[in-house]
Amino acid sequence: VAFSKTFSYAGFEQMTKYFEKPKILLLKVELELKAEKENAEVRIDNPSDYTDIVQAEWDVIYEKLDLCIASGVNIVLSELPIGDLGTQYFCDAGLFCAGRVPSEDLTRIAMATGAVLQTTCRGLTADVLGTCEVFEEVSLGEERLNLMRKCPNPLVSTIVLRGGSEQFIAESERSLHDALMVVRRLLLSTPQVVAGAGSIEALVSAQMKRWALTKAAGKEQLIMEAYAKALEVIPRQLCHNAGLDATLVMAQLRQAHASTTGICNEKEVCELGDAAASNNCWMGIDTNRDGICDAYEAGIWEPLQNKINSWMAATEAACLILSIDETIISPRSQDPALQQTGQLPAMGGGGGMMGLGSDPMGSAMDAVNAQQGGSRSGNLGNGVSYMKGRG
Repeated sequence: VAFSKTFSYAGFEQMTKYFEKPKILLLKVELELKAEKENAEVRIDNPSDYTDIVQAEWDVIYEKLDLCIASGVNIVLSELPIGDLGTQYFCDAGLFCAGRVPSEDLTRIAMATGAVLQTTCRGLTADVLGTCEVFEEVSLGEERLNLMRKCPNPLVSTIVLRGGSEQFIAESERSLHDALMVVRRLLLSTPQVVAGAGSIEALVSAQMKRWALTKAAGKEQLIMEAYAKALEVIPRQLCHNAGLDATLVMAQLRQAHASTTGICNEKEVCELGDAAASNNCWMGIDTNRDGICDAYEAGIWEPLQNKINSWMAATEAACLILSIDETIISPRSQDPALQQTGQLPAMGGGGGMMGLGSDPMGSAMDAVNAQQGGSRSGNLGNGVSYMKGRG
């Protein structure tokens, strides 16, 4: 577990920053002297009482510091500030301290080390203290991080991303977050996986081509062949991304799936821990060896539910696009000069809707008739006119 170096006071650089098997104390206590936020007033009758009041404040802060040291801790982390007095006091005692630690970091540290967040310095016992194998401060580039290695709870860890630009780091963070959420969803839902590396797309593509030739006729055959061809885009794109010869590798992949005994049986849509398929149905792109390999044996898995959802979304999008039978574009709206201003030219007299005059319906019909060589009167014939309104 790691957290960034926090704001420090005088004496921080002289602190010990390496401990083996330390005792860690997490606080939500302010360990510094500061002025009251509100107008505080103390009435005294004797000027000597002022010294007692100031000394009482010092006694309170020193009591808190002594209680922390007496508990036998080596590291003190607080969500609230630890001032210069507390920093130097802990430094003289051989402790490490850090104030203004974000609450999210304290929560993760508590989960990893077994420490319990305290709101008071009294009653500190061994069961509220955390521990780890090694605590140290390291520098990564311009950042200084405090690391806790080999914590009792190995399920809590910190991933440090480094890159040459903010855009690269942001993209890496989004990709890593997506991958973690996919694994989380897999573990929380039905734990069924299929092999990745384009193997499942190549398998379904090969099976659809067989069905198109043996079980479909007419337009259905053309639709199935087009869908099968579209599925090959995934393994082909993997080849391009890896710099492979897409034509050669795709030919090898088609040959491997053409020799399969049939579609994967119930056992081969594998659950976590099951054996892999015995035939070539999981053959996918091998970017390391510039060829194909058994993706399931190589540990390249994808959640079955995610794959089904992505295919359904792509199919629905294709159906939506194919359902559009006509698109109307105004030629005048393509004028670059008018696109910059955000205005379209008038198509008739001034006023009205988009320059169509006081009668938008009639003016539009007249313009269409004029383009087709017809009458500009807006009438279909003697005694018949265009219907106006919302009909």
